[in-house]
Formats: sequence, C-alpha cells, structure tokens
Amino acid sequence: MSSNPVAETVASLMPRARAELTELVAFRSVADFEQFPRSESEAAANWVADALRAEGFQDVALLDTPDGTQSVYGYLPGPEGAKTVLLYAHYDVQPPLDEAGWQTPPFELTEREDGRWYGRGAADCKGGLVMHLLALRALKADGGIPVHVKFIAEGSEEQGTGGLERYAEAHPGLLDANAVVIGDAGNFRTGLPTVTATLRGMTMMRVRIDTLEGNLHSGQFGGAAPDALAALIRVLDSLRAKDGSTTIDGLTPDASWEGLAYDEEQFRKDAKVLDGVELIGDGTVADRIWARPAVTVLGIDCPPVVGATPSVQASARALVSLRVPPGIDAAEANKLLRAHIEAHTPWGARVSIEQVGQGQPFSADTTSPAYAAMAEAMAVAYPGQEMQYAGQGGSIPLCNTLASLYPHAEILLIGLSEPAAQIHAVNESVSPQELERLSITEALFLRNYAAS
Repeated sequence: MSSNPVAETVASLMPRARAELTELVAFRSVADFEQFPRSESEAAANWVADALRAEGFQDVALLDTPDGTQSVYGYLPGPEGAKTVLLYAHYDVQPPLDEAGWQTPPFELTEREDGRWYGRGAADCKGGLVMHLLALRALKADGGIPVHVKFIAEGSEEQGTGGLERYAEAHPGLLDANAVVIGDAGNFRTGLPTVTATLRGMTMMRVRIDTLEGNLHSGQFGGAAPDALAALIRVLDSLRAKDGSTTIDGLTPDASWEGLAYDEEQFRKDAKVLDGVELIGDGTVADRIWARPAVTVLGIDCPPVVGATPSVQASARALVSLRVPPGIDAAEANKLLRAHIEAHTPWGARVSIEQVGQGQPFSADTTSPAYAAMAEAMAVAYPGQEMQYAGQGGSIPLCNTLASLYPHAEILLIGLSEPAAQIHAVNESVSPQELERLSITEALFLRNYAAS
C-alpha cells in the first residue's frame, strides 16, 4: 500500500487518529441518563461537531431527537453535479458492565501487548467516527473529495430508542443521499474485507410479574403462596427449546443462511465458549446468528444472593430482547412474543409488559454499483483478498428507516467490529491495522463511486 498516496496519507495520520480516539473514548457517553450523566453524551456530541467544523463541514448542527438525545449533522459540499454520500456512525456506547473485569480502565484508550487499542467504544462505534474522518482527510490531501458528503453521528443507537429514526422521518430531506456508508459493522474476521449484507431487527420489552401484595416468609407461606420469581423463571424458560433454540409460539425458527459459512470451532473461539459447554440451537452457526430469531434475557430484577432473605417474592421483572432476521416483520414478532409471554405466565399471575425498543431487520441489494465500487476499494486496501458478504446478528434500526425514506439509496455496512473487538463486552478493543485499512477502503470507495 506504500505506493498509494491515499494509503500513505492514512498511515501518516494514524498517530492523530489514536489521539482523537483517546479523546472520544474518554467520554462516558452512555445514553442511559439514569446511569450516566447527560453531560458526558453532550460533550461527545460537541466533540464531533467541532471535528466536522474543523474539516470544513457546513450546516453543522446538534439535532435534538425525540428520545431526548442529540445526533450531530454536517454537510460538506463537493464538485458541482457530484453524487451525495451519507456517512454514519454513533458516538453513544454500551455501559462498561463490570469495570473490575476490564484489564485496563474502560474509558481510557490503552494499547496492550497484542497491539490493539482497548476501551469502551473503541470499535463500536467511536472508531467508526474516526474512520470516516481519516478517509475524508486522505482524499482532501490527494486532490479533493469527489462527492458531496453528509455526516450523521447518532447519540442513542445502543439504546434502541429510535430518536434518529423519528427525526429523519420528520425531516425526510435531511439524510437523502445516493449512497450510505454505515460505519457500524465489521469484517468477518481481522484482515478479511467484508460488507454486511443483512441485519437482524430487534424488539425489546420489560416483563413484570406480580403475585402477592408483599413478600412473605418462605417457611410460613412457601409451598402454597405463588412465587413471582418462580413464575418469571417459568415464562423465560418457555422461550427456549431443550437444545436452546428460540421457541416463540407462531414464530418460524428454521430459516437457512445462504452465503459465507461460519466454522463452528472458529465461532467457539470468537465467542470464548468454555471447554465442554455446547452451543445452543440447531442448523449451521450462520443459520443461528444471521437467519433465525434469537431471544436473550438481558437482565432480571430480583433480590441478589448477598443479603437475600428467606422470602417468597411478590414481584419480579426481566428485560427480554428478541433479534428478528430478514423476512420476519419486527412488529409482528413483537406481537407474537407478547402473546407468548402472556399465554405462558403460570398460576394466573399478573403480567405486565412495557415496550422498550423496536427495529426492523435489513437486507441490502448487493448487486448495486456501490458494491462494485466497494469491492474494488477493498481489493486495494486488502491486497490479495476478495470482498466477502456476511450477515450480522445485531441491529441497526436506522438502516430500514433510510431504505424506506430513500429507496434509491445504496446502503453499505462496513466497520471495525470484527469478532476480536468483543463489542458490548468487557475489554472491547479495536485493531489499529483494521482502522487504517478500512479508512483507506472508504476513501477509495468514495473516489470509485464518484466515477461510477
């Protein structure tokens, strides 16, 4: 890549990229303001806005979205008559979870012996913001940016609360573009250039079960008094078959994935499955994580073991997520999940369900000219490698909103969240080599696409 001026510029900018990512990771920008201060997210949004202004973006604005968060928008005009490309990433991050489980502080970008940079959001998706900036800077240094660029940085993607989707629907011209590059996906593995062709949608709900007016002594009343926690456990267990497959009444669980295969032993390594522990579900790994629905219990409110008293519980609550593959409507899946929970609640217990978030699955048209431009770019940035197509089990609800608002737009998903990044887990990290190669990829894509 040394003979490529774009590659040379990106390589020279990597120290700056690390410094900027260090600044970004330091913001505790979790868009759950019951856990983290709103000021942290606002500071991150202002950082992005300042970075866009410094690159010459016009109309830079902090957009107050309906979910109470801010997205950052900017527009950089290109040559007259040029195509328009929308670049997307998000600056909000997942909570660090158990900070004691981090080998280095989660909000301090730290390089470890393996050469990776560790920190919450390093890959998902503050690294994506830096990737976009690097690509644009490389083009500016080598003849200019050949397209009009719209830039949008979301402030609540991880919460699934739909703020940017609703804002885009209310302002339908704002994000209109010929092509959209979503910088929130990742290569199938480090060093293998990949575009994500499908995304599962999701629905999330809080389930509460009440059985008594108050907790009771388990010796005096246990055995006859209905236990809300036991009822909740039965409901949650009903969502899985014996092999761990998701079983929701009325929801088809047997679709197949046609495309890049995911070796089972490689998946075990990527997921860090303990020796002797079986994978759940049936079919291929790709079937299970890209083509089929998957339910997960994200949390349970009940007494912790430390400090628990011998009581029959009067109330218990859980947060339940359902990932929905392409071909299944998320709203219909939500109805089926709700009906299943209500039907499987035992003993006449009272069940209440609160909707938290919802997003539709996404499937891209990989035959479009933008994909040819991306394949050509990846072949240069990853010498000797051919672009691969993969699915992703995660959800980016904005993709479907953009596809609905702008059916002419070509949507591509790339990014830094390859398996070793361990996004959403403790010790999240980014590969600086991947950051460099994907920044080169994006710069070359913009040039290729402009000429297509």
